[in-house]
Order: sequence, then C-alpha cells, then structure tokens
Amino acid sequence: MITRSKTGHLKPKQILNLTHQLYPQDPTSYTQAAQHEHWRSAMSQEFQALQSQGTWELVPSAPHQNVLGCKWTFRTKYNSDGSIARYKARLVALGYKQEFGLDYTETFSPVAKIPTFRILILLALHNRWPMHQLDISNAFLHGSLHETVYMKQPIGFTDATHPNHVCKLNKALYGLKQSPRQWFATLTGFLHTQGFRTSHSDPSLMIFQQTNIQIYFLIYIDDLIVTGNNKAAVQTLLSNLHNRFNTRYLGQLSQFLGITAIPQPDGLLLHQSRYATSILQRAGMTNCKPTATPITAKSHISPQISKPFFDPLLYRQLVGSLQYLTLTRPDITYAVNKACQFMHQPTDINFDAVKRILRYIKGTLNYGLPLSGNSFTLTSFVDLDWAGDQHDRKSTTGYCTFLGRSPVNWCVKKQSTIARSSTEAEYRALAAAAADLTWTRQLLQELGRPQIHPTQLFCDNTSAIALANNPVFHARTKHIEVDCHYIRECIKNKSIQVHHISTKDQLADIFTKALSIIRFRHLAHKLISPHTSSVCKGVLNQPSRPASKPD
Repeated sequence: MITRSKTGHLKPKQILNLTHQLYPQDPTSYTQAAQHEHWRSAMSQEFQALQSQGTWELVPSAPHQNVLGCKWTFRTKYNSDGSIARYKARLVALGYKQEFGLDYTETFSPVAKIPTFRILILLALHNRWPMHQLDISNAFLHGSLHETVYMKQPIGFTDATHPNHVCKLNKALYGLKQSPRQWFATLTGFLHTQGFRTSHSDPSLMIFQQTNIQIYFLIYIDDLIVTGNNKAAVQTLLSNLHNRFNTRYLGQLSQFLGITAIPQPDGLLLHQSRYATSILQRAGMTNCKPTATPITAKSHISPQISKPFFDPLLYRQLVGSLQYLTLTRPDITYAVNKACQFMHQPTDINFDAVKRILRYIKGTLNYGLPLSGNSFTLTSFVDLDWAGDQHDRKSTTGYCTFLGRSPVNWCVKKQSTIARSSTEAEYRALAAAAADLTWTRQLLQELGRPQIHPTQLFCDNTSAIALANNPVFHARTKHIEVDCHYIRECIKNKSIQVHHISTKDQLADIFTKALSIIRFRHLAHKLISPHTSSVCKGVLNQPSRPASKPD
C-alpha cells in the first residue's frame, strides 16, 4: 500500500523538545556556575551583600569548634510572563551539621496559611484596596544569632591573607536551623513598634486597626503583602520598612510564591500555569495527549497487583509538585491525595495514575482559581466516601469552604479510623468541616468582617445531620470519639447550621470519589476558570450546561 507519507505528500509529524530553550537548568554546583558570567556576577553581588552587613568575622580555627560547611545555590527568577527577571545566587550554611544545645536551640517559625492569603485577597477586592507586594533581600541576615556558630569560608571567595581561618557568624545566615525563627522575630518585633498586633488565627498575619485605619500585613518568610484602607498610612509603613530592612517594592500583587495573579472583570484569577508546565517537562510529558479527568471513574488502585516502580524518587518528586499545584487547582486534589497514599512504595499502576493526572493538567494548563469579592457570606460543603479504600476500608472526607462565590479552602483527607456506618463516617466529616469553619469565622472576625448569622454547612446524609442536631442513636454511636461531637457544640452556640443538600448538588462530591466525565466537568466548572492569556483552550472548555456557584 502506497501512503501519502511514503510518497512525500504528507510529511510525518515532527515533535520538538523545547525544554532547554524555555527553561534552562540552573547550576547545581559552584564549578558549573563559574563558567557563566551572569552567575559569577550574581555570586559577587551576594558576597558583597554579606560582607556589607557584617555577616561574619574571620577567626583562627580551633579543635573544639563545630565548623559547618557552606555551599552556593542558584536559581533563575522569572517574571509572571515567563521572561527572566534576574539570576539569584545564595550562600547557605550546611545547617544539618549543627548540634542541638551547642549552636542552636529553638527553631520553629510560622509561615502564612494559604487560606489566609486567599481571604486577604477577597477582602482587598471587596473594598477595592490595592495590594502591595514586597521582597527583602538577604532577609535572614537581619536576624541576630544568640549562639556561637562557625562556618568554613565560601568556595571561590577565600580570604587570601587568612586562608585557614573560619567564619564566626554574627547574623542568621540561610541554611542555619534557627535562621527563619530569628528573622520572623526581628520583623514582627519591628511591626509591633509600628502599632501592629499578631493575629490569633494566623501568627503570620499582622493587623493594624486604630480609629478609621486598617492595615493588614501578611508574611511568608521574606515575601510580604500589605493592604489597607488608608493610602497615606500604608505609604508611611512602606517607607519605614524600606528604611529598616531595605525592602524591594514589587508593585501591585502579580506573583506570590509562584502563584500568578491575573486581574479579571469581576476580581482576580490565581493560576500556576508555568509551574504546571515545569512539572510536565520534568516528567517528559510536554507532548502527551490530554485526558478529560484526572482519575478514571473505575479506579481501584491496589499496591499488591503491580510490580514496584523503577524510580520511586521521581514518583515522590512529581507527586510532591502536584501537591503544591493544588493550591490553585482544587479539581485535582482528590486524585493527588490518592497518589500520595503510595509514596512509600509506588508501583507501575500508581505511576500510571500520576501520568493520568499530568495528562489532565496538559489539557487544562490555562485554568486557575477565580476570586471575586462580591460577598462575604461563608458557606461550606462536606461529603464522604464511606469505606472507599479497597485495601483498609477507611473512608475519605472532603469539604470545600466558600466565601461568597469564591472557594477559599478545601480538604481531602483519609479518615484515621474505620467507620462502622456511613452515618458515623459522615458525622466525623462534619466535625472536621466544622473545625475549619470555626477557624475561618475567627479570622474573618479579626479582619473586621464578622459572620452575623450561623454558617451554612451542607451535607447529603440525613442520618448524620440528625445525629449532629440531636443525641440520637446513642447505642450505635457511643463509641465515636468525643472530639467528633464538636459539631454539636457549634450548632448549640449557633455558629454553624447543618442543612441537607441533594447528592446531585453536592459540590464536595469532587473531593471524595472518581467521577464520570460529565459529572466531573459540572463540578469542576464551579471551582476553576480559564484565563485568556494562554493559547490552549483546555479539555474543560467544552460546551456544558451552566453551573451555578453558591451565593
């Protein structure tokens, strides 16, 4: 048979690998970086910054010293459109060699909760406040050390007159176990002097509320967000911050923690399209065929029926990256949760499931999380898959919390105990959702948006609702843990009301089980939306009946 390919009339499709041209790999060692001028310049700038801030002093080495090593790390910083912003070199101490009680003690340091980040955006959108974004270069160096720490001189920058001396650190260099804690204490201490107080709901949220002025300050290590209702007061704060910490003003919120924020007619859309593309590149699936759902509706993954996957590290890296992608993609949360359950010993079948998630992402690269500050009414949907795990028969809890029409928090979690009935399992799920709602209500109270009326919590199990509202079925439910009865306390104090919802209208269904294509699309459209900056239209962008979101 003579085909058009053989005659030359139809040339075979040519697939090009553009990974290198799109995202060059960052150096992993000083030797690699030293071969390029821009990385040598980045290292020199970092070293000069360390020297100018008096990060260390050279002292003779002694046998009793616990001298830490150090290394250079390199990272290319990108703009929201994918273009290169700058080349960043950082000197880090090898803190894993520190000894407790000798060169470190306390290490805990909080970071901002992502739901707090989403809710703060909604507050700014609702009030039409600008959101200012700041970055602090060499932030950890502003924190002083209380312990004596020694470190080797950095490679490539050894002092010619004292080559055998070691660095006695004066500042909390990156890599030390206590560095994040010291920096956080320094920054929050300064904000306290400016009249801020620490939020009880999230220690990384600083609140200024005096007379008619409201300013909110969110901290995620050295990435900062500031918003408020008084332009002059905000500018004064920004000026004071710059004078104290030499901050770098990044303008209005556009990219935070790798999450891109795109203005929309009715709000803001958060997406991680470039990050999702990098995951596909790491897996070698940039040219894969898209699929309509992240998990097949007939999926029953079992660890016993397949041979071990040849590269467990790759599996863990991909699944860990997918976990971070769920910050703006609630539609893949259930599938990623299932993949996480086999981290210890993944099999070929498990990796096939991960590849299906990646194929789904390929077709929905331009989708993200829409946020609209049109309403501050809090609602939540909770669902359960009773005994859905074929291996241990444990149930899966799923819930999603909305502020107005915007999803602000969602969770998929396998229950730790085996439930004897669907009522018991759903009751536990109600308690978990109630705990999250209590936290969210407290945060909104601190932000000046208290919930006057009880929060509506929707569940499709009438028996669980009856158990929550009344202490019925005692003989069958007396074994349920005391903490699960927390939902009754919430109903009693009128902070939460549990209502029945039909299964077809249950939004949390997408967080508890694998669904058919039609059902999945119907629910996914209520959680995510496309942005127009991408050429790709996505497999979800197909005709379907309109989906209504909660008011």
